[in-house]
Amino acid sequence: MSLKKIAQMTGTSVATVSRVLNNPDYQCQDRNLTERIRQAARELRYVPDANARQLKMGSRGRHSAQKQFTIDILLARFHSLEEDPFFAEMYRHIETECQKQNCIPGQMLHVPDISVLGKDKKLRSDGLLVLGKCPQAAADVVLRKYQGVAAIDRNPMDYRMDEVTCNGARAAVMAVEYLLELGHTDIAYVGDCTMEARYSGYYECLLNHKISLIYDYIVPTSQTRQEGRQAYHRLASLQKPPTAVFCANDVSALGFLQAMKDGNRRRKKQVYRPAVISIDDIEEATQFSPMLTTIRIPKGDMAHLAVLTLKDRLMGGHQGCVRMELPCHLMVRESAGMYLP
Repeated sequence: MSLKKIAQMTGTSVATVSRVLNNPDYQCQDRNLTERIRQAARELRYVPDANARQLKMGSRGRHSAQKQFTIDILLARFHSLEEDPFFAEMYRHIETECQKQNCIPGQMLHVPDISVLGKDKKLRSDGLLVLGKCPQAAADVVLRKYQGVAAIDRNPMDYRMDEVTCNGARAAVMAVEYLLELGHTDIAYVGDCTMEARYSGYYECLLNHKISLIYDYIVPTSQTRQEGRQAYHRLASLQKPPTAVFCANDVSALGFLQAMKDGNRRRKKQVYRPAVISIDDIEEATQFSPMLTTIRIPKGDMAHLAVLTLKDRLMGGHQGCVRMELPCHLMVRESAGMYLP
């Protein structure tokens, strides 16, 4: 299916369609147009013409001699991409990488679909990319059904599949260490506390610095924006609130910061304004005011390596499980300098 067809469906130019589909970070002035273009490409199962790509790439383009693979996506921890901006942005990178590798993104699956999948005698797709940690039982099914499976997550799963990860505990240590460097010792945690690597990294870092864990400073959540807002009010109501807050993900942190801004609008005097840091570096982190200090997880590199690894397995290039851990990076912005003693 041509770019021209997608341009006609979305009422824009071929050049705009090309920019959107070839650059996962590109955004049209009208953000709805960006999503309409991507949605049209999904519906049409768009893949760049192999011959055209070969002419463009010269001797490097060899897609015409390779089999075209269809790759399904399993959303392991949530019901839709809209629930988690991190994985929504990750999926855009996956779509772009699939196009580069002459692969077709297949159907979007969720964990409840796996039981039905296990009864299906024949799959139309070749491989599966797992986004987020899935239950062991679901992992066992997909490993039996698909020719190849690769996982992308913020923490290792240690299942019998290829994995591309970032270590959540190390990212958390990096975040807390930065707050300690700024002089904070009263540091709260907002996020999942159940077998969560980021929580483990938080408290282990405090203990390594001989800082006692204050349980009033720990706010268990399922890491949503609304719960981030609620966490702000809970910590602000303490007799001695923390001077800094580590949120396990950007979405929680943005909810926390929004509650802080709302409080400032309603009151004439200064309200509770702790330093805030988180993990993920979603696009909104730089669009919000104050801009969010966060630990960057390399979504583009993770998507690139996951698709390449899965394609290599489908082509018979490797047999053993490949596990790649990518480094994360501190992105210093405005929110970590909020606290005024």
